[in-house]
Amino acid sequence: MEPKWLYFFSLSSVLIGMMVYKLFSISHTRATKSLKLPPSPPGARLFFGHLHLLENPLHRTLDKLSQKHGPIFSLRLGSRLAVVASSPSAIEECFTKNDANFANRPHMTLHRHMGYNYTALVSANYGDHWRNLRRLCSAEIFSPGRLNMYRSIREGEIKNLLSGLYKKCTSKGGSFAKVELRWKLCELTFNNITRMVAGKSYYGEIGVEDREEAKNFQQLISAAFKLSGAANAGDYLPFLRWIDYAGIEKNMSLITKKLDTFLQGLINERRQYKSNDTMIDHLLSLQQSNPKSYTNDIIKGLVLNTLIGGTNTSETTIEWAMSLLVNHPEVLKKARDEIGAHVGFERLVKEEDLSKLPYLKCIVSETFRMFPPLPLVLPHESSQDCTLGGYNVPRGTIILANAWAVHRDPKVWDEPNCFKPERFEGGLIETEAQKILPFGMGRRVCPGAGLGQSVVGSALGCLIQCFEWERVTAEKVDLVEGTGLAMPRANPLVVMCKPRQVMDKFFKNLMM
Repeated sequence: MEPKWLYFFSLSSVLIGMMVYKLFSISHTRATKSLKLPPSPPGARLFFGHLHLLENPLHRTLDKLSQKHGPIFSLRLGSRLAVVASSPSAIEECFTKNDANFANRPHMTLHRHMGYNYTALVSANYGDHWRNLRRLCSAEIFSPGRLNMYRSIREGEIKNLLSGLYKKCTSKGGSFAKVELRWKLCELTFNNITRMVAGKSYYGEIGVEDREEAKNFQQLISAAFKLSGAANAGDYLPFLRWIDYAGIEKNMSLITKKLDTFLQGLINERRQYKSNDTMIDHLLSLQQSNPKSYTNDIIKGLVLNTLIGGTNTSETTIEWAMSLLVNHPEVLKKARDEIGAHVGFERLVKEEDLSKLPYLKCIVSETFRMFPPLPLVLPHESSQDCTLGGYNVPRGTIILANAWAVHRDPKVWDEPNCFKPERFEGGLIETEAQKILPFGMGRRVCPGAGLGQSVVGSALGCLIQCFEWERVTAEKVDLVEGTGLAMPRANPLVVMCKPRQVMDKFFKNLMM
């Protein structure tokens, strides 16, 4: 049993914390009484505010609230105020008129631990440090020249994916084989990024130890995200964080120590190579010339952001696209016919072919619309008092932009819940850019968006080109969303796959 003093200490801490929070609430209410805040749902509870309303999937919950309270509404999340934007005009105002003011990040437990005390690109506040990291990503890490340098890696990993599927089918005599795509896509995207970042593969013709290391890394990331967000009341009720309610601080610390060990191991390995072949090599060369700006923690933060952003989003988007295509065989046939006309079947679809495949691009855009990699744009925070849609937004307010709500808004899209790639034929005009934002918007838009689109487009094109795809049963594949940062399917996609005869020559060469 725990000693009595520990029990009374914990109880006293909670009571003191509640008193402090109550005093804060009174002073905050007086300070904001004269402000015209966005409308707010009724039923806010003492201390907790609207936290009890935040149910998964959060983007759907916030969409339902916006239908009742308007495209701009506010929530009291413990001691924090949040404003939710759910229309194209509101989101455009967030990231144009108020872009610089909304460029900060709210300080959360996840960002403190996994963002190396808010110094990583994703978690850092807007300022000189963030601008330097962003400039590095845009001009160096994700520049067209750097991405072209790694093109052979991406092509090689797609071939590995196709080879694995072909072997699965030939073991069934060349007929249809049942395959679960999620893990194969995970291997594709993870190897893509780790080879670019650290020159290292974790899946394929390698040892069991490397595969287990990669799986452990991915499980640690999933565990960290489960401890974050609305699930961590300590981010909104400081007195719970002080006593480490539910042990979240302790568990997050253990997870991040293991992640740090993994990342430091990658850096230590690359120090032995004296080359400039990988992202870590380039960062280490910058560290030699400017050690204060490129500490080991800064490098690890950039690497971690890249690993997370470059794997889950691409993997889930391809899985959603394949789910939609097997449910709409007429779209699949149209895409295959386009590939046959412009690429043929003597070689694989390559990234440079994507500009000649507008219908494939429409399929990718429609998948991004229906199942955006980030249904909620990563939270922003206001650095100064301002207005949004005629409402007052105080300094320190959390800004949530609901991309999913905009992508499914019947006022914006005809039949928004239907898969219609044709809606993107001709492309989006510039004034419609705020209507689809799979990678965010404004100055904090994802710097790896170009890489993500290339990986998704070329991998999807090759899967369509090389194989026949059918559903396992006559019933359509379910489109139920699971929980997670990149909104994965609730259940892994299982489909029937068979190599196309016109690709026999390619597959024979591949197996040689």
